[in-house]
Amino acid sequence: LKRLADSYRRIRNTARNMLGNLRDFDPVHDVVTYADMVELDRWVLLRLHDFLSRCTIAYEAYEFHAVYHALNNFCSVDLSALYFDIIKDRLYCSAAESSERRSAQTAMHCILIGLAGVIAPILSFTAEEIWQTVYDDDSRSVFLTDFPRAEPAWNDMELDARWQSLWTMRSDVTAALERARKSGQIGHSLDSRVVLRANDAQFDLLESFGMQELARLFIVSQVELEHARDGENRDD
Repeated sequence: LKRLADSYRRIRNTARNMLGNLRDFDPVHDVVTYADMVELDRWVLLRLHDFLSRCTIAYEAYEFHAVYHALNNFCSVDLSALYFDIIKDRLYCSAAESSERRSAQTAMHCILIGLAGVIAPILSFTAEEIWQTVYDDDSRSVFLTDFPRAEPAWNDMELDARWQSLWTMRSDVTAALERARKSGQIGHSLDSRVVLRANDAQFDLLESFGMQELARLFIVSQVELEHARDGENRDD
């Protein structure tokens, strides 16, 4: 029961986080087109596409446990551990009307609407709370809408492969930062400057993001990129 309560609290807090950050977002006027969105925001829509597809299949097969596992994983891993952690500065520090902030809000609005639709059959009151908060209209109900469907454009396999490689490298950076933290060299990760020594393929991928964006993605103050010397591996 405690584990289930913790899982529910995580889902509810995920929704509350998005609702709080969408308080000044008007989906009619402020939405950013998919092509103009920040690449990280397009990646999270790719994850939303996968989440909605898996839940649709699970509901059609009456495999409600699969919906629960997909929901819990999406909220705890894709959103809380990665996406929300990275975009905090963009949401709180960027200009309110900036395209970067509106891009993140556009992605969060899509996620929130999809999340409410998915949980409606199993967390009915919470889904209705989310829906009426989004639209601020008691006459509208999540139960009078169609089940959410992912946009085909979100299913970008090239983007998926690109980000899978980046997340692998980010894990190495995170591990190095954690070792530095435990040894007392740094406090927060933003206290650090990271030097990445990469082989040719990794170098091209990392360089394509730009150093400023890599610093945001790794949650550090500065990133420098160098070609790895012969005999060096990625962990160096």
